[in-house]
Amino acid sequence: MKFLPRNAMILDWKRRLVFGIGAISVGLVAILFAVACEQANILFHKLLAISPYLPLVITPLGFVLIVVTTRKYFPGSQGSGIPQTIAALDPNESREIREQVLSLRVAAGKIILTIVGLFFGASVGREGPTVQIGASIMHSLGNFARFNKHDLEKGLILAGGAAGVAAAFNTPLAGIVFAIEEMGRSFEEHNSATILMTVIIAGITSLALLGNYSYFGHTPETLIFGSEWGVVVICGVAGGLLGGAFSRVLIEVNKGLSGRMGEWMRAKPLAFAAVCGVIIALVGLASGNTTYGSGYSEAKSLLDNNAALPESFGLLKMVATIVTYISGMPGGIMAPSLSAGAGFGANIAHFFTSVPPGAAIILGMVAYFAGVTQAPITAFVIVMEMIDNHEMVLPLMAAALIAKLCSRLVCPTPLFHTMAKSFIYKSAPHAKEGGGKAGG
Repeated sequence: MKFLPRNAMILDWKRRLVFGIGAISVGLVAILFAVACEQANILFHKLLAISPYLPLVITPLGFVLIVVTTRKYFPGSQGSGIPQTIAALDPNESREIREQVLSLRVAAGKIILTIVGLFFGASVGREGPTVQIGASIMHSLGNFARFNKHDLEKGLILAGGAAGVAAAFNTPLAGIVFAIEEMGRSFEEHNSATILMTVIIAGITSLALLGNYSYFGHTPETLIFGSEWGVVVICGVAGGLLGGAFSRVLIEVNKGLSGRMGEWMRAKPLAFAAVCGVIIALVGLASGNTTYGSGYSEAKSLLDNNAALPESFGLLKMVATIVTYISGMPGGIMAPSLSAGAGFGANIAHFFTSVPPGAAIILGMVAYFAGVTQAPITAFVIVMEMIDNHEMVLPLMAAALIAKLCSRLVCPTPLFHTMAKSFIYKSAPHAKEGGGKAGG
């Protein structure tokens, strides 16, 4: 029997303790974040009840406030947070980059400003931000414990991000798959046990406090192989092309538009944020107040077959999410993308009367999400766990894979990894000297 030296045993227990505390912390923070986001959304809808025209005033002002605060006090917290986490895992990047995007200050800013964004009607989700928050918590605990090994540091970040997904969606399997597929270039075999343990503990924390729920409840829909599978192909193609178009727009804007529009956006970021707020309010009015927030309740109402959403909901939600993201505020795109995908699935359901509408909606969700992220395994596992329906596994897998192939026709590179490379480039010394701004 092999015994470890005393110092090695202490380090091993210290490591286990840090991962355990970190996992519980990620789970608790994710739950509190979710509750606060829901309350912010409720408050915004109370304002809508006073007058549907209030967003024309408060949303532009809110967008300006958030962008000012982000740029001045929380740089590095813009966008969903997943590109920053991927950038922090890049083996060629310095510790300075990691400290820039994975500090507790940035995590606090991500939480506060995402909540404020929902209060002002932004089309954002909390799931992407929870990835950066989880990675920041684990990374900061590693610094506190004085872990200095490079591979251990990467293991902490990877485990924190995976735990964030697991706790945010209450989907532990999706957390593991996300770590491997979406952040896969940084995944190493000896980190697998660490990620598994952290995801399980974060998931147990969420389970203990919130119960064993699925994000969209249980859906019983099934598809008959053969005769009804045409909807799988159509949803995969449409979702992939639309998701690819969404990602392509974000990537092009993030790179910097040319011409007068691009110059104006860079020179007047606050004025641009205000215009984005006005557009969000106008889209909200056009949609009957359905495009604000994460879109969770709208997607669930579609699945429950009790929604009175406009036929244009999917497209308008897609536009609202693009405008919110490019405004420069923190906030995720996962939940809004699932919501927009549900809208597209509902549109497609009209052409397949023999197919249960719920099945088309679910396929629309997974296809559009896979088109946006180009991570088909993560997409179908997340949706499968959220709807608690294993009968739809094969259709979901097929739609997600078709969507990825079609998405690449429009957007050749994955959104989050492209954004991560852009963030690294803009954070480099030569970019700072030239006035570049970190985004993502």
